[in-house]
This record gives sequence, structure tokens and C-alpha cells, in this order.
Amino acid sequence: MLPQEKLQSLFDRWIDTLRLKNQWDIRLELVSDPSFKKTGDFKIDCDDRKAILLLNACNPKQENLEEVIVHELLHLKLYPLDQLTEGLIDAHYPQETPARDVIYTQFMMMLEQTVEELTKCYLGAFGENKNLSFGRCQTMKSFNELYDGLKPLE
Repeated sequence: MLPQEKLQSLFDRWIDTLRLKNQWDIRLELVSDPSFKKTGDFKIDCDDRKAILLLNACNPKQENLEEVIVHELLHLKLYPLDQLTEGLIDAHYPQETPARDVIYTQFMMMLEQTVEELTKCYLGAFGENKNLSFGRCQTMKSFNELYDGLKPLE
């Protein structure tokens, strides 16, 4: 885990790089609660344009916290588009229906993939630590394990 001063320095640099400084009032907060399971998250007050980026100080799942900072800040950058899309889904698909669940899940997966791809691009171009985190891969099934329990095609 990087020292708090270094994390704050990276946070401040990325707020400038992503041009968020004049759009939002953003604070970095390290979370020492062992029950906090995410590596990074946001609390957002849209009306007042304030946000708190929460970073897990106890047990982060990612090795590169600069990557986590960029990822979470990109979520904030894309937040208006995120909210517009969620509003359109809510307007066109009734709550608690299979159709809504499918489209909402697809949207959230695409949002995460897009934010992660943009994160990789920004880190590659401007990051101090260009090494990507593979912490989540450690908990995933291997390719062969994905087939465990499936019936062979006949």
C-alpha cells in the first residue's frame, strides 16, 4: 500500500489530467474498515457536485492503486452519461422484469469494460505506474474450470 501522501498526490494529479477539478469538488478518503469489500468506490452528491473517492486501505484487491484512482475518476467523468442511460432504461423497461434485468446488466458490463479500457489507455499514456493489476484474476476460475459440470455435446 502506498503512503497516504503519495495516494493524495496521484489523486490530485489525475483530477487535473482528467479535467475534473473545475467540475466537481472531490475528496480522497482511505477506508480502514475490514468489511469494505471494494478496492475503490464513490459517494456522489449530484446536486452539489461533490464526490468522495473511497479507497480500501485494509485489503485492496488490486496491486496498482493509481489504476484504481483513474478507474474511479473516469466513472465520475462518465457519470452524466451513466445517469442518462439508466434513466432511459428505467423509462422503457418496467422494474423487476427479465427484460429490464437483461438490458441493465448489459449496460453495466459495457460501462465497466469501457471505463477499464479507458483506464488502461490513460495509464499507458500518462501513468507513473503503468503496470496493470491482475488481483481480480486470482479469484477467477481457470479456463478449464469453466467447463466443469457441463454435459458433453453429443
